[in-house]
Amino acid sequence: MTIAREFLDALALAATKFPGARTIPWPSPGMPGGFVEFPSFAEWQRVIVGFQLPAGVPGNMVDLFDRALKLYLTAWLDFDLVTAGEMAALAALEHSLRDCYLGYFRKQHTEQIIAKAKSEKRSPTLKENFRPEQITLAALLRHMPEGDCLTNDQLPFVRKHGGDIVKLLKDEANPSLAGLRNVRAHGNPFGSDYRSGLLELVRDLIEYAYRDQIAEMRRLGEQRPWFPSA
Repeated sequence: MTIAREFLDALALAATKFPGARTIPWPSPGMPGGFVEFPSFAEWQRVIVGFQLPAGVPGNMVDLFDRALKLYLTAWLDFDLVTAGEMAALAALEHSLRDCYLGYFRKQHTEQIIAKAKSEKRSPTLKENFRPEQITLAALLRHMPEGDCLTNDQLPFVRKHGGDIVKLLKDEANPSLAGLRNVRAHGNPFGSDYRSGLLELVRDLIEYAYRDQIAEMRRLGEQRPWFPSA
């Protein structure tokens, strides 16, 4: 999926029916929980479209995240729609982390089963050999700092706005990032509070998880021959 020009043009036309600036809870340098005034839909569009994922992230994950961007764009017309955008962004994050880390959890499970069977001087049973597929979002998020070396200063969001995101990932904040998702998905989604900066944070976390693939795509791009136009 890409965000089609026709879609953006249609939204821009609809936005003319709702003129005026919007003051929206939005992070700014040094103020992750502040407010920002967007003077026009054009500026809102510029910011939201700027969060598109780079080459190297698998296309199906880009599609999921682009749905979140489209919902955020539409929220200019009615900000209640931003909650649906948050839900779509968190769904894209969960699918991306599962894509990146499921292999690690499978390997960890297998090693534990083999070690347990060895200590009991037997072979692993068929039931034990069943590989886990349903890893919780909380476990995937904890794995980022605990197993994939993520620190706060590696996230552009933290370097730009401040805050302690690792606590959100490790369930050391209330609510945690997994808790925010659970409220939206299973609790009271359209009665939950809007979370300033969530879209940008999710974008950064997905980029971190796919950082090797993104770096490889950039490396290949730099190696392509350049031919001047006629």
